[in-house]
Amino acid sequence: MSAKLERLSQVLREQLGEKVVSLVTDRGEVTVQVAAPDYLAVATLLREHDDLFFEQLIDLSGLDYSAYKNGEWQGRRFAIAAHLLSVRHNWRLRVKVFADDDAFPVLDSVVGVWPSANWFEREAFDFYGIMFSGHPDLRRILTDYGFVGHPFRKDFPVSGYVEMRYDPDQGRVVYQPVTIEPREITPRIVREAQYGDVDNV
Repeated sequence: MSAKLERLSQVLREQLGEKVVSLVTDRGEVTVQVAAPDYLAVATLLREHDDLFFEQLIDLSGLDYSAYKNGEWQGRRFAIAAHLLSVRHNWRLRVKVFADDDAFPVLDSVVGVWPSANWFEREAFDFYGIMFSGHPDLRRILTDYGFVGHPFRKDFPVSGYVEMRYDPDQGRVVYQPVTIEPREITPRIVREAQYGDVDNV
């Protein structure tokens, strides 16, 4: 571990204390996990403390752990990973938070801390169904208005639930149950009979 990452880990442990669920340094990256009730307070501290000063939220994405480790995962299902940057200290941090309720995942919104979280949280809501308490405008961002479900959840069917088409008789777009037959789309590779033989090179 580099001296810079060691210093960051030390500062995080000092400032966050018991709020740290886990702190891992792997492949040159630091990941800190905190509990859902502490998320907003930790985010504010990461943003405002002079020794940390993570002034930029670069990315925030939803995670679904239901199929993690071939389904052997025993922890909470839904989480978010927020990637932060401190320009002042020239270091990066990943913050991971698991929602407490798998049936209705809710986390605090950090839009008040980092305004750039706005659309990222909307995307996590749209694709994973993670709600963000205190978000100023939590609505779908990429799927259609009448879309049912959350397409990045591991249990969402590959072909979806409904399809849409234009109905010339009604003069509008209509939704109907999916009529696509499941099929294997593995490409067929055709090679010559002697392909790969050392004698034919």
